[in-house]
Amino acid sequence: MNDRPIADYALLSDCHTAALVARNGSIDWLCLPHFDSRSVLARILGPDAGHWALRPTGPSTVTRRYLDRTMVLETVFRTATGTMTLTDALAPGRGERGHDLGRHAPHLLLRVARCTTGRVEFDMEFAPRPEYGLISPRLTRVEGGLRCHGGPDALGLCCPYPLDVTDAARCTAVLEAGEQACFALQQAPAGEAPAMWSRQEILSHLRDAVAGWRAWSRGHQSYEGPYAEMVHHSGRVLQALTFQPTGAIVAAPTTSLPEETGGVRNWDYRYAWVRDASFTLDALWVAACPYEAEGFFRWMAQAAATDPGRHQDLQIMFGIRGERDLTERELPHLPGWRGSRPVRVGNGAWVQRQLDVYGELLSAFGRLRHLLGGLDDPTKAFLAGLVDAAADRWREKDQGIWEVRSAPQHFLYSKLMCWAALDQGLRLAEDLDAQERTPVWRAARDEIRAAIEAQGWSEAAGAYTQAFGSDVLDASALMMPIVGFEAADTVRMRSTVEAVRTRLTGADGLVHRYVAADDGLPGDEGSFLLCTFWLAQVLALAGDPQEAREVFRRAAGHLNDVGLLAEEVEPSTGELLGNFPQALSHIGLVNAAWAIHEAESASV
Repeated sequence: MNDRPIADYALLSDCHTAALVARNGSIDWLCLPHFDSRSVLARILGPDAGHWALRPTGPSTVTRRYLDRTMVLETVFRTATGTMTLTDALAPGRGERGHDLGRHAPHLLLRVARCTTGRVEFDMEFAPRPEYGLISPRLTRVEGGLRCHGGPDALGLCCPYPLDVTDAARCTAVLEAGEQACFALQQAPAGEAPAMWSRQEILSHLRDAVAGWRAWSRGHQSYEGPYAEMVHHSGRVLQALTFQPTGAIVAAPTTSLPEETGGVRNWDYRYAWVRDASFTLDALWVAACPYEAEGFFRWMAQAAATDPGRHQDLQIMFGIRGERDLTERELPHLPGWRGSRPVRVGNGAWVQRQLDVYGELLSAFGRLRHLLGGLDDPTKAFLAGLVDAAADRWREKDQGIWEVRSAPQHFLYSKLMCWAALDQGLRLAEDLDAQERTPVWRAARDEIRAAIEAQGWSEAAGAYTQAFGSDVLDASALMMPIVGFEAADTVRMRSTVEAVRTRLTGADGLVHRYVAADDGLPGDEGSFLLCTFWLAQVLALAGDPQEAREVFRRAAGHLNDVGLLAEEVEPSTGELLGNFPQALSHIGLVNAAWAIHEAESASV
């Protein structure tokens, strides 16, 4: 099984798919051509599920970074005889800049090894295993490399050295100072032959990838507040998780990295959750000025369109092209990361009812309205319909923000976000050509407020709690001041914040989503980075930026060496857990930094 820490990996993206590269130079996760495609490299989930390793033959020390303002990775190996720099990238498409980054991605993974001092001997091993490791493909030598046959697609490996080909392709070579070796892997649909790229073509694609990401950063990123470097990098990570052809945003590019080592809380996150995508757009308002928002809302309106006469709920998640059926299944041949089974593809949460999605989508729309051009009539009707749905359905039970697999409840967070949907609807009624509906919307909004204040508060807990009539604490109550329901410095909110800090926060200073709650699943989970950033954000909103900075520091302290966060942290070891990198964690970082910036600016 793979024992390598999740934090050991770095992300590559072409805004169509992603790869994870370990510190030792092994690519252990790659789906081609898209985020949700079946993997061709998946050693992160099983030792025999495919990898592409390139590293010195002997011992080495390793440092790595992303090249300035890019998602192009540079890993430096220092050996007893010399230094080798390995530069890795997924090519986003020649000449594509700004909003077009990744539009015509060639599904091309680039690796360039360069000796900078002395001499370095290195090994290259390429072991593709398509279909999540089920297939050992036929590897055929061709001029300039080899081709892989087996599975739905063809793969071509460009290699400048003779290859020893068995169940994998291997070579050993030596680089002297100033020399470099260029490798590339490309996917092509069945029936087509992947190109064999020359050294100059590979270098040209690499230079273009660097230029493309830098142009995107230059044109999008202007935030200058606290933690600006972290915020800008998180903005690039969120852009890297965007599927350029549709504007869909994946929650994470991986599946089944667990919330508990050896546990069963292992989910496929390679889909577009309405909640996560809406939060992402909101964070990009700070981190990257998301002019792509209009395309996202139009895509969502198309994906979510239903016959209004059937009164269907808004589906909580979609495939990256708008697919609805995301049926979950298990892959029993894979042992999982550190034996965490089952490994799943698909996600059964697609059939859940989660009423909070109305508020999240409309809140993102409200924040970004000034960036959007004239909306077409179907998009207006879709958004107004969301407000109507919140007014009609807020009294009903659902599974809540955390997608519990226990019985539905009257979750406070779901009621809160229905309130937010109606509040936004009233602000946006003219934009949506829905002025005649405002009396109904206003009455529903006021009714929700009264219900939350009466039934969402627990005297016994001294806090707003997880569900109406419950004493169970839930960190999602921290969203109340964030969405504008109640000021962060009221007596009730200060009491709720204190309850979260004393009863949901572990010895490591990180916040758990909830404790002592039946969520329908065995086992435990780690502390939740998004919730910790929420706490920092609320402290800033309450006028305590110094304390907010301390909480922010504890959460951001779990960024790995290249600035990436997973979903959770294992409390006893500090290891990252969950799918990686996790959009929600980077969203939390961005929004907390912005709140601290606003609080400090107001106090000057």
